[in-house]
Amino acid sequence: MKPMDELMDEHRVIERVLNTLEVSANLMESGVTVRPEFLLSAADFIRGYADGCHHAKEEGVLFAHMAEQGIPLQGCPLGVMLAEHECGRQYTRALTSAAQALQSGDSSGTRRAIQSSRSYVALLRQHIYKEDNILFPMAENVIPIDQHDLIQERFDQVEHEDIGVDKHQKYLSLAIALEQEISTYS
Repeated sequence: MKPMDELMDEHRVIERVLNTLEVSANLMESGVTVRPEFLLSAADFIRGYADGCHHAKEEGVLFAHMAEQGIPLQGCPLGVMLAEHECGRQYTRALTSAAQALQSGDSSGTRRAIQSSRSYVALLRQHIYKEDNILFPMAENVIPIDQHDLIQERFDQVEHEDIGVDKHQKYLSLAIALEQEISTYS
């Protein structure tokens, strides 16, 4: 598997969780009570998988290799991707805060959960589109083919040593659990 294919496969898993967040926001908007623990689990997935695993590979490995080939880390496209990663982290913190408020009985958390969920979903959908269709093809063009195996080795190192061997499967299982739970509301 090519390194960019691995990142795109991870995007497909992230999109599944984005779909659950979108449905949860729509349900809450229509007056349905979504368990705060569902929202906290979605935020855990985002922190652990989308940010902790996926973005760690991009920021710590791919972007560095692109920079070595003359693509600046500031400006477009890498600086934009980094800024969007940080914006996503802010939305995730807001979602966590809203869910915790709901857990403690503060109904104002509903509006904040809706807003942060929708903001995160919108951000990540366009972000993923840009990466899949612009950034990753660019990376394949500028990074010499003989470095692709090295990138894959570093991805594996991030996955096994930095993140932990069992974490990837934990988050894949969590994505499935989120899909199953949100389907019970419909």
